[in-house]
Amino acid sequence: MGRKKELPLLEKVCITDIGTEGNALARINNQVVFVPMLIPGDIVDIKVIKKRKKYLEGRVVRFHEYSTDRIKPVCRHFGICGGCRWQHLPYQLQLQYKEKQIRENLARIGKVEIPVVNPIIGSPEIFSYRNKLEYTFSDKRWLTREEMMSDNDFRNEDALGFHIPGLFDKVLDIRECHLQPEPSDSIRDSVRQYAHKKGLKFFNLREQTGFLRNLIIRNSREGKIMVIVVFFHDEPERRNGLLDFLAYEFPQISSLMYVINSKRNDSLADQNPVLYMGDDHLVEEMDGLKFKIGPKSFYQTNTSQALKLYKAAKEFAGLTGKEIVYDLYSGTGTIAIFVAGSAGKVIGIEYVEEAVKDSLINAAMNNIMNVKFFAGDIKDVLSEQFIDTNGKPDVIITDPPRAGMHSGVVSTILSSAPEKIVYISCNPATQARDISILSDKYDVAIVQPIDMFPHTHHVENVVLLKRKHI
Repeated sequence: MGRKKELPLLEKVCITDIGTEGNALARINNQVVFVPMLIPGDIVDIKVIKKRKKYLEGRVVRFHEYSTDRIKPVCRHFGICGGCRWQHLPYQLQLQYKEKQIRENLARIGKVEIPVVNPIIGSPEIFSYRNKLEYTFSDKRWLTREEMMSDNDFRNEDALGFHIPGLFDKVLDIRECHLQPEPSDSIRDSVRQYAHKKGLKFFNLREQTGFLRNLIIRNSREGKIMVIVVFFHDEPERRNGLLDFLAYEFPQISSLMYVINSKRNDSLADQNPVLYMGDDHLVEEMDGLKFKIGPKSFYQTNTSQALKLYKAAKEFAGLTGKEIVYDLYSGTGTIAIFVAGSAGKVIGIEYVEEAVKDSLINAAMNNIMNVKFFAGDIKDVLSEQFIDTNGKPDVIITDPPRAGMHSGVVSTILSSAPEKIVYISCNPATQARDISILSDKYDVAIVQPIDMFPHTHHVENVVLLKRKHI
């Protein structure tokens, strides 16, 4: 058996751009090398770790020169935690690279002409902007390279934090997070301290053992807090002890809940949260409308930017009060309810049944009478018969998950031929793919990027498509 070929060390490489998934890139002998956690202007030695057909992947082994654009990250976990990989990049440059990502995806994947790309709308808050964080308990914390090479024994140390990117069973112990305002950090740290004091066992995902599994913290702009503690199995005395501790230490918690999740995965979609104290929901207000947020509700995690996103979608729709609007992937009905006052009728379709129930509650809460919501797989629900029954759409607003729209949904949209399609996406690549299919009958009229997630490569994009009249 032949020896595996040693991958090369590339010396004094100048980083020139930022590309896919927010990774920095350099070009060497007409070959692209992707490296995480760098920015243009850095000069480094790179160890190639993977050789692909069209590109290389590498990691930094030595810095020769730092980019003049580089700034000091705020968080102590930067470089290990995968949450804020652009903290070393000034925010204005973050916005430039996000806008560039939008343009390149539409041109390269979508292959469409782009008449207008509005300047990206940046977030006024680049820290403490999230209204939800989910932490994971692990009985073995992730060790840094330096810790593993040291003589210290870390075998008995646990973690309450975030998963290491790409490693489902590895958790980084988080001691500070700048994404959610207080009391988020204090709640997390107090739970850790209480668990250590009382000997509560942290979860082991591989062995499926332990007691404490997840901690979810949600907040509203008016300062209300929801805390959900997820246990692997039920020990009422220990469970109530922790929940009573939280209620006493943090009187601002308005909704305290727990879940017993004994499955092999962390998903709560099929679990039943139990109310322990307070309300079973939060209420968020947006532009005079109120929305109920339950323990499993989807709600945009950057509340102030969500309002700008919805305003852009509504403006692109150009409603006059007579239109039939379809809101696809409608979630808890926020967009449908937001545009309903300017439409004749709004039809929302969402595959999560509980989200549809929340939509109906939200519509009633706001006295919105011209909306209907339907639950089911959108490719199955959105049929010719459904359109015949509910009316041909004048405008379709679609906000699919990162995977984009199912090909059957795209086909039905094309056959229903609305005058306008407002396509909202958190993944410019799949959005561009779908727009390419729609481009036979639709032109891109205007593009509006919106930054919902500072310090990450993620970006929301709103595209207005207008039907061609030939």
